Amino acid sequence: MKKRLIYFMICLLGGGITAQAQYTYTLKQCLEEGLANNYSLRITRNEEQISKNNATLGNAGYLPTVDLTAGYTGNADNSNTKARATGETTKLRGVYDQTLDAGVDLNWTIFDGFNISTTYKQLKELERQGATNTRIAIEDFIASLTAEYYNYIQQEIRLKNFRYAVSLSRERLRIVEERYHIGNFSRLDYQQATVDFNADRAQYIKQRELVHTSRINLNELMAAKDMDRPLSVKDSVIDVNESLEFNDLWEGALQTNASLLQADQNTVLAQLDYKKVLSRNYPYVRLNAGYGYTLNKYDVNATRQRSNWGFSGGVTIGFNIFDGNRKREKRNASLAIRNAQFARDELEQSLRADLSNLWQAYRNNLRLLELERQNLVSAKENHEIAKERYLLGDLSGIEMREAQKSLLDAEERILSAEYDTKMCEISLLQLSGKVTQYLK
Repeated sequence: MKKRLIYFMICLLGGGITAQAQYTYTLKQCLEEGLANNYSLRITRNEEQISKNNATLGNAGYLPTVDLTAGYTGNADNSNTKARATGETTKLRGVYDQTLDAGVDLNWTIFDGFNISTTYKQLKELERQGATNTRIAIEDFIASLTAEYYNYIQQEIRLKNFRYAVSLSRERLRIVEERYHIGNFSRLDYQQATVDFNADRAQYIKQRELVHTSRINLNELMAAKDMDRPLSVKDSVIDVNESLEFNDLWEGALQTNASLLQADQNTVLAQLDYKKVLSRNYPYVRLNAGYGYTLNKYDVNATRQRSNWGFSGGVTIGFNIFDGNRKREKRNASLAIRNAQFARDELEQSLRADLSNLWQAYRNNLRLLELERQNLVSAKENHEIAKERYLLGDLSGIEMREAQKSLLDAEERILSAEYDTKMCEISLLQLSGKVTQYLK
């Protein structure tokens, strides 16, 4: 038994030495590394860049198209020609005529019922929406990594609590073992202390696995090359912000919430689609111009070869009278605008409900946290009194175990209250568009 205890203490000390050699991360450093390396964010940023690249005058149709063309045609013909007057037949074989042409052509749609200008506005709105999508992804990432950061702290604190429980059980086992050998305690007391000590050790071992899992998750979010790299964080407690105000959060949500901004952009895009349908009620004007060169070579013609070159140009004005789909597309585009507005109103309503629920949970957790802090003070005093009585022999091992369990339960409840409050805080700040303050 003593050898096992010594080995267990060596493992604990070894773990402590390793942790001291690790690089210590703050929350800001974790977020900065994750924002720079996370693969999902890289993909989102590339998609935003694609939307920027698409928002050009040429992609909208403002600019003309210029084509350079060249071609060569050769004809090898055989012919029989019979004169009407004489009836004489002239036979020609292998007559080879050639045509070589080259030119530059310009086509430009000058006006098409405001379709081009509307398309350009649509592309610019998609560019803004790409930036909004990136912002949503960044805010989601900040919330996720911050939650995992504090989960890691929670698991580390819980591990420390279990380590403390092991030390208490070890001390109790030592006392029982000494008194058992001198006859003050029964073998039942000794066996019960051993069972409790092993149970606490088992909890500690399981908790180390949870700490390891949280560390892996944190490394994954930070896109570390080594998922199993050692990691320690600077914070040792869960710092809860108790100064949030509901009205400030709601005003922030209405003004800066990225999802609401995205919904507004969807409404604008639907309105632009409607304008594109209306543009078909106007005429279109198209300009074409070119410069070409043509060389013809004749095998048996009176003219051996002929060259032509010069400019050409024209203007086309047209009007689509009927296409069979315009009314249907107009009605559908109008309904799409209404749906986009309804979706925006529904999202605002959902945000209000989520914010109210999270606010209620946040306030309740703050009250629970204050209550559990008071309970922890009482539990510590109760444990000290029980320990003194146990050393004097006035308290049984089972009663001592209950006092120890009450202390550990109080520490677990206050830890859970702190973590739950922090999760509500993160969610509230994300809904109000202020979650990026964790980067400061």
